[in-house]
Amino acid sequence: MDISEDKRDDKRAADQSLFSTAVSEDEARRKTSIKQLFGSSKIFLTPAEKQQRKPELRANVIIQNRAAEHCRNGTEAMGRCQYEKAVICFTKGINLLPEQTQLYVHRAEAFLQLCDFRSAAASYKQAEILQPGASSRRLAFICYLQGQCLLDRSLFLEALEAFSKAAELQPDSRVYRVRSVVCLSAAGRHSDALKLLNGCMTSGSPTADLYVLRARLHRRLQQTSGCYQDVRSALALNPSCPAAGALLQQLHEASEASRLKAVDKTLSGHLPEALCLINVALENKPEDPRLHLFRGILYRRLEDFTAAMEDLVQAAELTEEEEEEAGGQWKATDRKSEGVSVLQEVELQLVLTYNDLAVQCFSRRLYPEAVLLLNKAIEEEKNQAGLYLNRGDCFFKLGDWCFSLADYRQAEEMLPPEDPAVRLRLAVVHNTLGCFCFQDGRFQEAVDMLSVAIRYNPAAGRYYESRSKAFRKLLDWNSAREDFICMLVLDPNNQEVPPMLMSLFPGYSVSDVLSSPKGEAVRAQLMDTIQTWSSSSDPHRLSEKLQQINLTNENQSEDPTGAGEELKPCLNPEDLQITVKNLLQVESTVRSLVHSHPESHQTGPECTGPTSDPRGENSAADLS
Repeated sequence: MDISEDKRDDKRAADQSLFSTAVSEDEARRKTSIKQLFGSSKIFLTPAEKQQRKPELRANVIIQNRAAEHCRNGTEAMGRCQYEKAVICFTKGINLLPEQTQLYVHRAEAFLQLCDFRSAAASYKQAEILQPGASSRRLAFICYLQGQCLLDRSLFLEALEAFSKAAELQPDSRVYRVRSVVCLSAAGRHSDALKLLNGCMTSGSPTADLYVLRARLHRRLQQTSGCYQDVRSALALNPSCPAAGALLQQLHEASEASRLKAVDKTLSGHLPEALCLINVALENKPEDPRLHLFRGILYRRLEDFTAAMEDLVQAAELTEEEEEEAGGQWKATDRKSEGVSVLQEVELQLVLTYNDLAVQCFSRRLYPEAVLLLNKAIEEEKNQAGLYLNRGDCFFKLGDWCFSLADYRQAEEMLPPEDPAVRLRLAVVHNTLGCFCFQDGRFQEAVDMLSVAIRYNPAAGRYYESRSKAFRKLLDWNSAREDFICMLVLDPNNQEVPPMLMSLFPGYSVSDVLSSPKGEAVRAQLMDTIQTWSSSSDPHRLSEKLQQINLTNENQSEDPTGAGEELKPCLNPEDLQITVKNLLQVESTVRSLVHSHPESHQTGPECTGPTSDPRGENSAADLS
């Protein structure tokens, strides 16, 4: 009995050591009765009992652990390239913890690997909402990738929208704005693309690629000058840029093609069309001095002298720059015949421009201005006879006879002796000076001047008339009568014939004088002199001779740029024979002054009185 009780006590003690919370039977019965009485109410639970029920509130920990497990599984799947499984794992984690930003980021990365940009963007947007600024860069990159795919599919407007979103998310990134420029250009909105690109380039330091891109936009918009400048800027930043080099080569080819067309138009005489073409050539290659020279020549021939001088000066400056770059050696043009450098050609064209502008001033009676321009031309080119001829004409018009004579003599030294352009002018100015000498009473000087005029032009009857009057004042009746006979032969309708006939051959008619032995001898001698003079001074050959008075001795037809063009004379060489009669309408004034002189023109007593011939015998003797 005692042994069994001892065993029961030992078992009870062992149970109490294993289950420290074990209650006695009385206590258990008490709790049961209370539960039956009040049901499941927790009001009557002791603090210890409440503490024992705490594990029921650890569900959030379980959820976090489970979400972490899904994240680990998704990461492992990403490592094994199982992106779909990774998406599923991260989505499960997000379902458990929807406010966990990193889970959205991981899922977005998995979507990226699957090229599901829309879903990736949605995940990054959610992450951006939860944590602003944390995923803006990645979201911008997603928009960029999406835009690039749309661009490859030629969906330009949709791609533009995607790139614009990327640029909004990352304003400091110029790549996204540049891609927007590409979309606008591909969609045909070149002006908008250029405007956006200008903003990109002003916001930061431009690169060679950006300059090339803008150059292409300029070319699409037919803004060739801007295109050329951007290409040069790109090459300045990167001399080996292949895109810029290729674009520059295209511009040069287009320039050369336009230049050749301009040459054809110039040869056919269509100067305005040639000017338009050379403008196109210059837009494609604005730093080519040859093109500026060509356009300057066209402007000069179109009588736009201000524009011509600007282009010629520009050509000279560009040539000097090329010379400096070449180490002081002249860069010759493509002209093989003369081998003239561009700078030398420019200087010659400046001379022609000064001359042509002087001719225009001469035609408008701006003679002092014409003289100033010709002075500049002569400073540049002192060996051009045509310049001296033109300045001599201006001095003649101004009444500066001595200066006019000096310029004509200077031209005479440069031209062949038989050249009619200068000989006729010298004849006119000597005749004019002789008339003034006669008016001033210096009859011998008048004879000398008029003799020189006749030597230069023996076919002008008026010269013989004036010299005959001067001989008569010197009482050289024989010479006076010979000159009168020459006047009768050359100018029988001269109004001075009747009074002079009565003075020199009283009682004789014109036919008597011309049929007399003296008249026939003088006539024969005069014809021989005129024949000799005409053979060397054929007025029909005048234009041909004047064409040889140029700056480069080239035929203009072989030089469409007009570099070998002749000097334009102030007086039309076709009318020089008429000019002998009334050059610049000055000699008519001189004659009126001579006729109004009381001693130079008298009728009545001088024709028949004793002053002419007291005995009345010399005239009859001269006819025999």
